[in-house]
Amino acid sequence: MTNEVLFSINDNGIATITLNRPKALNSLSYEMVKQIERRLKEWQADDNICLVILQGEGEKGFCAGGDIKALYQSNSSDSALQEAKQFFKKEYEADRLIYTYPKPIIACLDGIVMGGGVGLSYGAGYKIVTERTKWAMPEMNIAFFPDVGAAYFLNKAPGYIGRYLALTASVITAPDILYIKAANIYMTQQSLGQFIQSVTETNWQGRSIQDELSILMEKYASLPIEESELKNLEESINEHFSFNTMEGIISSLEDIDDSFAKETKKTLFSKSPFSLKITLKQLIDGQNKTIEECLATDLTLAKNFLKHQDFFEGVRTVLIDKGQKPQFKYEKLSDVSEIVVNDFFKPI
Repeated sequence: MTNEVLFSINDNGIATITLNRPKALNSLSYEMVKQIERRLKEWQADDNICLVILQGEGEKGFCAGGDIKALYQSNSSDSALQEAKQFFKKEYEADRLIYTYPKPIIACLDGIVMGGGVGLSYGAGYKIVTERTKWAMPEMNIAFFPDVGAAYFLNKAPGYIGRYLALTASVITAPDILYIKAANIYMTQQSLGQFIQSVTETNWQGRSIQDELSILMEKYASLPIEESELKNLEESINEHFSFNTMEGIISSLEDIDDSFAKETKKTLFSKSPFSLKITLKQLIDGQNKTIEECLATDLTLAKNFLKHQDFFEGVRTVLIDKGQKPQFKYEKLSDVSEIVVNDFFKPI
């Protein structure tokens, strides 16, 4: 348990956090996020530490998100439910700390970066993606909602792309990640390794960290070979996802006979109708909110989802009894009333 996340400090002023559950794609447990927050607070007050590196162990990725199988157990007992609530509370506190951290944080987003992995890294000042990065907010696939501040950062994407990514749970790669501002640097995997080595071998004490980092970034950074697919789809996405109701979005997709509309409608119909409506309201409400306000809403929604049968049904059919068709309480969008949706946003 204590080795699920590793912490190290070198003599050059570099502190490193390594998520160390490679067999579980470095998915986050309660102990991991608790340790990360505690250590970051310690380092914040340590004048010998100049910058922080955030990375994942193994070849597959940075972090696939929270440990959903563990959260699934929250319906087994009251104590398990309380532990799940504590996980979300501590996870969001760690995410918020990274947004406000006074020292530079370099997040190495190589490989899989999803859900809680996005939340843990989005607040970092330097977010580096590679040709191997696969980024997503996949919570709709398990009848949950895109949390960890998604209503804050997805609304920073151009047009209505954030809504599209949230509702479809689409997986995107480096060109699109850069386009939606979820990363600000691209390096090849090889260059990223060389860059991190250069950073760790440099003595940062007494240096102008921002200037020196910029020089190193320029040395190792490049541009992706491919163009952004989302940029090319933006006009279509804006046409359909500008509506403030799921019924409006679906109707718009049904009015157009092209491959994008057909595929997107099919994808949306595969999701939980309840989660679709909750998520759309969450993103609309979050357009002008701070990260703190969005995380507060996320905590309310997460606690409510832990009492909602559709969430457990979604997890069961995707991760436990794989391949089964979920039997949701709300089978159609018309089953989910505005009153039910609004009640879900009330703190408990």
